[in-house]
Amino acid sequence: MTKVTYIDASGESRTVEAQVGSTVMETALRNSVPGIEAECGGACACATCHVYVADEWTEIVGKPSQMEEDMLDFAADVRPNSRLSCQIKVSEALDGLVVTTPVKQG
Repeated sequence: MTKVTYIDASGESRTVEAQVGSTVMETALRNSVPGIEAECGGACACATCHVYVADEWTEIVGKPSQMEEDMLDFAADVRPNSRLSCQIKVSEALDGLVVTTPVKQG
């Protein structure tokens, strides 16, 4: 299993095990991680699973697709390291990934 750490806007950290092949969003929902609403269920049709990828992980996670960038236009406080967690597939290479949830979702 791959471990993912979610840090909420207040700084509280939760490290959970993620199944390879799932998404960072699905992992958050399965583990009741607060701050990820996922209103569209992972269809990349909203911006309610917005996260900030820790700087040391941005290259490994990769850049958002054009569709994801379009959806990020609806997110609040978008930054260069913003991603939609529904679009980040968990792999062994992401073991130790750290993401932070924004103060509010799109």
